[in-house]
Amino acid sequence: MLKDFEKSKPEEKEILNEEIKALRARLIGQQQLIREKKLPVLVLIEGWAAAGKGSLIKEIISEIDPRFYNVVSPSVIPESEMRYPFLYPYAAAIPENGKLIFLDSGWMESVVRKELRLEISGKEYKRRVRAVNEFERQLRDGGYLVLKLFLHIDEEEQEERLESLCENADTEWRVTQDDLWQHREYKKFLKAYDEFMDETNDFVKWHVLDGQRKKTAVRDAMKLLVEKIDKALEKERYVGEPFEEKFPLLKMPKLADVDLSPTISDEEYKSELKKLQKRLSELHNVIYRKKIPVIICYEGWDAAGKGGNIRRVAYPLDPRGFDVHPIASPLPHELNRQYLWRFWTRLPRTGHICIFDRTWYGRVMVERLEGFCTEKDWKRAYNEINEFERQLTDWGAVLLKFWIHIDQDTQLARFTERQNTPEKQWKITEEDWRNRDKWPQYEEAVDEMLQKTSTENAPWYIIESNDKHYARIKALKIIVKALEKACEKHFKESFD
Repeated sequence: MLKDFEKSKPEEKEILNEEIKALRARLIGQQQLIREKKLPVLVLIEGWAAAGKGSLIKEIISEIDPRFYNVVSPSVIPESEMRYPFLYPYAAAIPENGKLIFLDSGWMESVVRKELRLEISGKEYKRRVRAVNEFERQLRDGGYLVLKLFLHIDEEEQEERLESLCENADTEWRVTQDDLWQHREYKKFLKAYDEFMDETNDFVKWHVLDGQRKKTAVRDAMKLLVEKIDKALEKERYVGEPFEEKFPLLKMPKLADVDLSPTISDEEYKSELKKLQKRLSELHNVIYRKKIPVIICYEGWDAAGKGGNIRRVAYPLDPRGFDVHPIASPLPHELNRQYLWRFWTRLPRTGHICIFDRTWYGRVMVERLEGFCTEKDWKRAYNEINEFERQLTDWGAVLLKFWIHIDQDTQLARFTERQNTPEKQWKITEEDWRNRDKWPQYEEAVDEMLQKTSTENAPWYIIESNDKHYARIKALKIIVKALEKACEKHFKESFD
């Protein structure tokens, strides 16, 4: 792609200025339409050091209303300092519907630099390329307009520009050691950029701009942007077809076939609870020291006992090292972004524990049944969720998913108790009763969810909760066992 790039021919400056002026006017006119159509636009600008990425962004946004756009420069920093999955800063930066975002370098620069520094293995490089393709496809399928530009200059031009910047005390600071290293290894970077672009060109195409002719690059970038916006505005927001990858799935029972009779005596419950909470407290210190992230997901029927279960898990943990996120209906700024955004932004740092009370699975349950998303949206979500969870476990996270299960009679008894107990009445709402009337539809949706998203790397655990004590002990045992296994694996890998 870059090796075969042909330089632009010289063009008259006056003609270029007129074209840029006309394109800028079109872009100004598109602002309100973008907002009205709720079209989110993400422009990724990659390229060589000193190629003029910042200047290009400045030219594009010069006349746009600043309330409609944002410019983000994600730092290329080691994961040991960032302590989040590698896509985290880019997923967190995606714009709201009706707004534009310009990324001054992004996932391409991050992956290529780490590959050439040998900071990631060949296997990890392939994982990141796959994650990038998944991320870009999910944005596209969710209605985002994504434009990827690469600003290209040759080795001689880069050398001249870097030298010019270094000769001036006021601009010398703009040249980093990484920039100088990139120039010394220009051919290696050229090959690596080429390979990355070839491997991430399937869902969102790359566009290479001639950075040696600055005005031409500005004209070409603006032309691409306004034409793609026009095309996106002419039709309804793009909605991708369901996309399925063959994930290794575990066979799960249907909820109707789950035996809910297991119980535990009060004496055994107290003894096991004390022992397991003590062990969990010890393991929390270990995972913090070893920087292992832990994500625990709770789903289940209303009144199944999720809250009580979470409290018994949280009690022995150091409050500085965990968070509990109760997930309700999305707020307006969350609803205006791709549905996984609000979970990306709540992920734990390495060494921390994050507990979700309700999760991204709302997409294939409540959003599906209440009509908050289209059929294509929720059918596509199974694969998108499997991809998301694979990225989390590839990062090194311990990911546990619990379905807290009860039968209808037990739910009715608990609803009635809440209704008749003043201090518990806040726990019961009209929506709970309405959802109960849809038990068969929800059960069907949950069965499908369990069948399609219980993967080898992120299996579902059905927790029988007619006896709340039994459910708490079972969940704690699973958590303790998983953390012990993760710590043991980390110990072995440190000696490999």
